[in-house]
Amino acid sequence: MFDLSPEHEAFRASVRDFAEQEIAPYVEQWDRDHHFPVDVVIKMGRLGLFGLTAPERLGGIGDSGDFTALCVAIEELGRVDQSMGITLEAAVSLGINPILAFGSSEQQDRWLPDLVAGRALAAFGLTEPDAGSDAGATRTRADLVEGRWVVNGAKQFITNSGTAITSLITVTARTGTLADGRPEISAIVVPADTPGLVVEPTYRKLGWHSSDTHPLTFIDCRVPESNLLGARGRGYAQFLSTLDDGRVAISALAVGLIQACLDACLPYANQRHTGGGPIGRKQGVAFQIADLEVMLQAARGLTYRAAAMKDAMLAGGSGAPSAAQFKRAAAVAKLYSSESAVAATRIATQVFGGYGFMEEYPVARFYRDAKILEIGEGTSEVQRLVIARGLGLPVE
Repeated sequence: MFDLSPEHEAFRASVRDFAEQEIAPYVEQWDRDHHFPVDVVIKMGRLGLFGLTAPERLGGIGDSGDFTALCVAIEELGRVDQSMGITLEAAVSLGINPILAFGSSEQQDRWLPDLVAGRALAAFGLTEPDAGSDAGATRTRADLVEGRWVVNGAKQFITNSGTAITSLITVTARTGTLADGRPEISAIVVPADTPGLVVEPTYRKLGWHSSDTHPLTFIDCRVPESNLLGARGRGYAQFLSTLDDGRVAISALAVGLIQACLDACLPYANQRHTGGGPIGRKQGVAFQIADLEVMLQAARGLTYRAAAMKDAMLAGGSGAPSAAQFKRAAAVAKLYSSESAVAATRIATQVFGGYGFMEEYPVARFYRDAKILEIGEGTSEVQRLVIARGLGLPVE
């Protein structure tokens, strides 16, 4: 198993303590009420969780950041509440990191200090009603008119897009047509208070009830030309790179869920008696719980190996992995961990039997929260496509 440094383990302990004190006592109520706890998000910011990939000049922890620490934080939050785990994951991997990676100094200075401090949240607008895994089919348009981008279109399933502290949404949009006839796709920052940006009613979701998720509509949203993020026409490539990081972060979220399943099943299997003894003495139960431990160790190892590769890339040097190597490692980690998390929640529900079907027990919430891990930030099918292509297969 990939071993973390003593510093990362100490950081894990501090985040776990925060999650158990500030989140765990309220999770069931938040889930039932579909409540997004802004006050807890602000406390997460005070703990420094949103600044783990940002440099000190913007309020972060160091020049190259610490992607592994971000994964540790997401895992520990996800162990207690997947909704708070995805809130952090999306805020950093999808909200902060695109501006950090591709934004100008002026854009970073304008938008990142509040995001890094957790005083504000940013969203990532990629998916559309007709453009999910095929993100190149984006229909949202941005036309440059008298020095301003005029954005029209729709996005869906956008995390952190409608909270009381959401400050901006970075969106992909068609800004023209390339010489070969393909659409030119660029990334443009749309502040949350832009006239014409409509945050539609929240979804009725299967899981992640405390996470903020909305469809968005853009009706003649006018933003300055300077809100273009990175080079014109590079939006699609920028977001593909962003998704590689996000896949490792989702893998960490899945690790937290597998750990939660194991944490729930072990005491229950020793306390629940049937046939004159604890159910944990039955091989049918014990072997399934043993499988949870195997999934946990394998998923954690793949996740932190990929995270270490990302940190090595950020640090630079002759021994740093290539972008292609990291892309494949991220896809492997995300695919295995997310599918294992779904299997883990099924096992946990089965171990709890009829009680596992009752919302009073956390495994029911685990079961509902798990499935989206195989879909968000690239479906399992997309991960297999990335892996196969990385192996040199001419798969379409």
